[in-house]
Amino acid sequence: QVQLVESGGGLLQPGGSLRLSCAASGSIFRIVAMGWYRQVPGKQRELVATMSTEGRTNYVDSVKGRFTISRDNAKNAVYLQMNSLKPEDTAVYYCYARAAINFWSGNDDYWGQGTQVTVSS
Repeated sequence: QVQLVESGGGLLQPGGSLRLSCAASGSIFRIVAMGWYRQVPGKQRELVATMSTEGRTNYVDSVKGRFTISRDNAKNAVYLQMNSLKPEDTAVYYCYARAAINFWSGNDDYWGQGTQVTVSS
């Protein structure tokens, strides 16, 4: 199995910056992509940003120009630099990885436990 551990959430004022980190561990044969999703109560979990192992990125429109995703493939880690934060960015942020645990298995989706980000004045 693959375990994902996030860190870096917190409470901050609008306009502030925050960096989320996530490290994957366990029986990892291949990681296809890593990224971040977020969820607020009563709403579906939404994609924030993902990055493939080759470096292709995908962002939700509402964070383009403010958030930057990066990866350290050697460490099986993914980061999300969040700038110019807005109250509507308040959510639980989940780390995501699409990975395989051995040569014969297909790719599965794995999730971290989530970290709260609250933007409020």
